[in-house]
Amino acid sequence: MTIDRFVLAFAGSFILISLLLSRIHSPYWLWFTAFVGANLLQSAFTGFCPLAKILRMFGVKPGQAFQ
Repeated sequence: MTIDRFVLAFAGSFILISLLLSRIHSPYWLWFTAFVGANLLQSAFTGFCPLAKILRMFGVKPGQAFQ
């Protein structure tokens, strides 16, 4: 799995988990959903993603987006 796919899977999982937590625990979890979405948006424009940097340090194979 490349860094690109890992980042997308990680973000999608966190969004779904936070949506579930907002339904069963507290609506304040939607702020976490907004944070993940904002981070995805800024990485689309800047090419910087903190998770991609961490994954690169662990030796995950780079993809096209995060090199």
